[in-house]
Amino acid sequence: MTLRGHGGEGRRLFTALVLAGSRGSADPVASAAGLPHKALVPVGGRPMLLRVVDTLRQCPEVGRIVLCLEDLALPQREPELAFLLSEGKLSVIPAAHSPAASVLGALETLPDALPLLVATADHPLLTPDMIRHFLSSLGEADAAAAVASESVIAAAYPETRRTYIRLRDGAYSGCNLFAFTAADAAAAARFWTKVERYRKQPWRLFAAAGPRALLSFLFGRLDLAAATERLSTVLGLRLRVVTMPFAEAAIDVDKPSDLALVEKIFAARGQRCS
Repeated sequence: MTLRGHGGEGRRLFTALVLAGSRGSADPVASAAGLPHKALVPVGGRPMLLRVVDTLRQCPEVGRIVLCLEDLALPQREPELAFLLSEGKLSVIPAAHSPAASVLGALETLPDALPLLVATADHPLLTPDMIRHFLSSLGEADAAAAVASESVIAAAYPETRRTYIRLRDGAYSGCNLFAFTAADAAAAARFWTKVERYRKQPWRLFAAAGPRALLSFLFGRLDLAAATERLSTVLGLRLRVVTMPFAEAAIDVDKPSDLALVEKIFAARGQRCS
């Protein structure tokens, strides 16, 4: 399958990998809802995972959808997921010990994995417009990640608390949206496996990129463009960080207060399950 790209060249459709790992009974959202998996928790009357699948199925850039699960039988607990699986509209692969390791495993084992779009099951606010904006901004990047600025998020939802990396030109929060387009982009996933545990300690991330990047960060000299360029040099890849204009792109459901906010947003939109 091909998608006509800018300038008329043929482009392959993306494989969409949905990370749906679970902390089991230790997950505060699943526990509060009395469900075995956070991805099955309803938002606006519809399970979060199905909302993400709905969004991906509306995207003409996506050719197939793969769920990355610790429990490969999970779709059988939700009739609609079971139907999509039986119809070949979804497939499943086992999750690894962490999100980054799961992405790396998919890149290394999925046939024709590239180009790969990565989303997460706990992002029910994800929309086709967000995905379209992200993918249309990739340019010639080998790998990319989406972020939203604190100014955009706080202006729309001052009550939400996100994790930010503070740089010279502002603070940025991740949007759980990634793309890998080149065969050697697995190097970016390998780097991610090394630094993902430092999500709340950004100085360690830059330390992993080398002393020059660390010093620039510590002395407040590193902006988003410079940080991306430095990581590109270290990894030998063309990396891109796409700044999203959607505050909702940075709001996933990690805790009950996130779920309450997302329910509030859906209620304001009048979006319930049909």
